[in-house]
Amino acid sequence: MLAFVGVCFVMTKAQTVWVGGEQMYPSKDIIDNAILSKDHTTLVAAVTAAGLVETLKGKGPFTVFAPTNEAFAKLPEGTVGNLLKPESKAMLTSVLTYHVIPGKLDSDAIAKAIKAGNGKAELKTVNGGTLWAVMNGPKNVILKDEKGNIANISTYDVYQSNGVIHVIDTIVMP
Repeated sequence: MLAFVGVCFVMTKAQTVWVGGEQMYPSKDIIDNAILSKDHTTLVAAVTAAGLVETLKGKGPFTVFAPTNEAFAKLPEGTVGNLLKPESKAMLTSVLTYHVIPGKLDSDAIAKAIKAGNGKAELKTVNGGTLWAVMNGPKNVILKDEKGNIANISTYDVYQSNGVIHVIDTIVMP
């Protein structure tokens, strides 16, 4: 009975997640849902500038740690503008693909990996780097990047047709 209730909860949660003031649809891909979110306009602009739209519309599955506009605003002044320039495409692509993990890791899978890693899960990113996930409370995962920066996950398990998104409050850097 408990397993059945858990399954129903996940299905309901997948159908009712709101991000950036808009409902996210599990039947849409990562890009189509991101475009709907008012909190992810900078991310969508960056993905477009990096030429990653078709990749993230692809079959996947992908796990995307999606930084909000506020996360981008935490970067030093001028950083986002410089990254969006054509001559910075390689750097922008590196930063963005550092936010993507191959496969579909929902919060349960991340928590299980953390437990299996004795409190820390090592996540290999699409750009070849590493992110570390650790628990910060009973249902609060934080990410640590290769530079020691910490990102909090504010919204978990935004299911997509080609993966899952977790909204984060800080840009992680390779």
